[in-house]
Amino acid sequence: MRLSSSGSGRRYVLDANALIGFSEGRPVVAEKMLRLIQEALRYDVPLMISAVTWGEVFYIAWRRHGEAKAYKAETELLELPVVVIGVDRERASRAGALKQKHSLGYADAFAAELAIEQNAWLVTADPEFAKIGNVLSVYSLPRYEK
Repeated sequence: MRLSSSGSGRRYVLDANALIGFSEGRPVVAEKMLRLIQEALRYDVPLMISAVTWGEVFYIAWRRHGEAKAYKAETELLELPVVVIGVDRERASRAGALKQKHSLGYADAFAAELAIEQNAWLVTADPEFAKIGNVLSVYSLPRYEK
């Protein structure tokens, strides 16, 4: 399923660290994400996230901040111009192949697969995606240092 756009904006797929950085208010990440959100609204081209990545965002929020704040963050994130893309057998197989070929994390493989399938930029702070090569366009965010 390829999402169509009515405007001329770029298409973006979000990695978990993009939404986590935005929801935690990390300055540079939040600023870049705000620009992408504004672009998505201006061109009517929603940002995309894999359902697997969405689950990873929820899990990380819960682990770092507790159950109540994870649900609160989820409610706030649902107000953004983000569409959660489900996973079927074909998508899961393609993500599994990417994981095996490039030694990606499980959720990362789904984010990369979605970006490749949608011909979109992957928004991430994870340098591991460079292993995939030119078939994947990466919109880089700064790494989070604890």
